[in-house]
Amino acid sequence: MFRFSNQEYLFALFLIPLLILFFVWVRHSKKKALQRFGNLQLLEKLMLSNSPRRQTWKTVLLLSALFFFLVALARPQIGTRLEEVKRKGVDIFVAIDISKSMLAEDIKPNRLTKAKHEVASLVERLKGDRIGLIAFAGEAFVQCPLTLDYGALKMFLDIMEPGLIPIPGTALGKAIEKAIGSFLETERKHKVLLIITDGEDTVEDPLKMAELAEKEGIVIYTVGIGSPQGVPIPMYDNSGKHTGFKKDRQGNVVTTKLEQLTLEKIALQTNGKYYNATPAEMELGKIYDEIDKMEKKELASRIFSQYEDRFQYFLSIGLILLIIDMLLPERKNVKREWRGRFE
Repeated sequence: MFRFSNQEYLFALFLIPLLILFFVWVRHSKKKALQRFGNLQLLEKLMLSNSPRRQTWKTVLLLSALFFFLVALARPQIGTRLEEVKRKGVDIFVAIDISKSMLAEDIKPNRLTKAKHEVASLVERLKGDRIGLIAFAGEAFVQCPLTLDYGALKMFLDIMEPGLIPIPGTALGKAIEKAIGSFLETERKHKVLLIITDGEDTVEDPLKMAELAEKEGIVIYTVGIGSPQGVPIPMYDNSGKHTGFKKDRQGNVVTTKLEQLTLEKIALQTNGKYYNATPAEMELGKIYDEIDKMEKKELASRIFSQYEDRFQYFLSIGLILLIIDMLLPERKNVKREWRGRFE
């Protein structure tokens, strides 16, 4: 297969026809200027060293060199190179609470934005571990399955917002249940679930699911985000304008607070640990250190097909043509012979 990595440079090739027209116009202008001085045939005999043919060849060489330079800038790539890559690590699912309570601004700019930033920072630390995303509110679903493509996972992370799940609430148990059924391997190790939430489960008792996760060999780490004091949940319209705070059916302002105890029990049940979210994100380093100590396994052996750059050939041809153009004189040597005074 053949392709160009930087295709935008190919548009510059349209300059070559314009340059051809420019050189034709210059030559025509020179010819008209010579005609003003006298007979053109006589002037050509007086300028024996002048060589229109060489000038034409130099123009062709220069434009050809420019053509190959522009193609080289577009980075032509051809063929494939097969490279086997083996990675070892653990499987990690990150469950992020995207319920309305995560819009509370006791952590700036809000809890959900802070949670997403923590996950992005964790991804930057990973070295060969598969990672997936689970979004949960009143229900839970897999936002991104386990993958080694960290770039793709960040794209899914960016679009996680409360509107993704219309069912209100915070179903910690459902998030754990979804993770249990989403791990690819059946062996009872190499599995980690990281839950980032304010801990307010309004649907069911998550400890039963934590017990099931422990039986499946899943280690759960929990990160509590928010403050233990109750804070209101701000509401915004589609234009981002603040419209007030969330209220219940009686018109009372709803407050949300961090429930540490539930998160601590979930982590303890699975031999994991609970951490409070901090501005410096020190908890991420601790969690990553814990994961890094776990036994690794070969998660994937991928064959990457990579295109080989071939711009060097076009660059070399362009340089050769440019050197020839520089070495080729514009005028030809004229051999003068003395044939006598009257000849």
